[in-house]
Amino acid sequence: MTEPFDAVDVIRTKRDKGTLSDAQIDWVIDAYTRGVVADEQMSALAMAIFLNGMSRAEIARWTNAMINSGERMDFSALGKPTADKHSTGGVGDKITLPLAPLVAVFGVAVPQLSGRGLGHTGGTLDKLESIPGWRAALSNEEIMDQLREVGAVICAAGTGLAPADKKLYALRDTTSTVECVPLIASSIMSKKIAEGTDSLVLDVKVGSGAFMKTLDAARELAQTMVDLGADAGVRTVALLTDMSTPLGLTAGNALEVRESVEVLAGGGPADVVELTLALAREMLASAGQPDADVEAALADGRAMDAWKAMIRAQDGDPDAPLPVARHTETVSAPRSGVLTRLDAYDVGVAAWRLGAGRSRKEDPVQAVAGVEIHAKPGDAVTAGAPLLTLHTDTPERFARALEVLEGSFDIGESLGEATPVVLDRIENDVVPRGLRGGAG
Repeated sequence: MTEPFDAVDVIRTKRDKGTLSDAQIDWVIDAYTRGVVADEQMSALAMAIFLNGMSRAEIARWTNAMINSGERMDFSALGKPTADKHSTGGVGDKITLPLAPLVAVFGVAVPQLSGRGLGHTGGTLDKLESIPGWRAALSNEEIMDQLREVGAVICAAGTGLAPADKKLYALRDTTSTVECVPLIASSIMSKKIAEGTDSLVLDVKVGSGAFMKTLDAARELAQTMVDLGADAGVRTVALLTDMSTPLGLTAGNALEVRESVEVLAGGGPADVVELTLALAREMLASAGQPDADVEAALADGRAMDAWKAMIRAQDGDPDAPLPVARHTETVSAPRSGVLTRLDAYDVGVAAWRLGAGRSRKEDPVQAVAGVEIHAKPGDAVTAGAPLLTLHTDTPERFARALEVLEGSFDIGESLGEATPVVLDRIENDVVPRGLRGGAG
């Protein structure tokens, strides 16, 4: 067949700071998915977008073209509202684990299609795979059955959702075009809109351990994604949350599952509980339940019951002991005082070097590897007391993990003003698809 456009002309338009037409965008995404546009041509276009940006209309069309490259899921047959959460990734960010069953307690379906970790940020599927027997891959039919019976599912996204994004995502990683708001926003939102959820809550991380290092950059990304949600008729709210220090007291797969179960049992670190509750309230408000008592559902065991049902439905044993590392190493406080800084990025890199993360998507991960945190900023520490415990099955990894932790913390006389977990909130006023016309 004769192609209606030439890739070189599309690249030139954006290179020269022009605006891509709807037809150009539709064609270039489709042609790239079909293999007509070569990787080097899409690389050039991605770099032109990185350097020259995109208008809101261009980003919306680009996102839509990526959605149209594959299938869309449809949860309307469930007869109940659906709500989903997406985090832009951080260190110790295990929030999905307690959050999905907590929201399911209130009759809202949570189809949480998740990914694996790359680099210093952990992947939800890697964490859950430390539970004996648990499986990530489910068919669409299994997802629907589990949402009906349990109310929540955390699983791998099928290959049919936004295949253009999968191809472009890998390309951006190798061409230094990752940190680009139009491309990040369209990548996240194409998958989430194709997933078919009624409403979406975004957790946009800010700080050293996050993709977005500054509040301004995070706010721009959040606003772009919220606008894309509005354009697609999905009620979208974004919370900007702090990732200058790790979330909770663990970074690493089995370690984070253990901490998540503590939260579901009514305990757990204060920051993890606070963010879990804040996101649950947003998801339930979006689904038409602004007054749901989420604290009660954690305290009385209902969320734990939903968690166990969710794990069992995917062949996991929620009561089996989690694996434990064969080797540990302690980092002690060099002097007494107050811990004033614990850098999230450094802790994330240390967990990665211990074996908790991967450099390439095909690398294996250790379920047991990671970092346990004994003090957070604001805590008093005593010289010689443990600050961090490193866990791994391969002790030869300790040296490189310790190397990155050398400058990762400061001990002073007193802490300045504490940073709140939730820094800002951005929303639009679109009525979710599942709530229009009184539909449930």
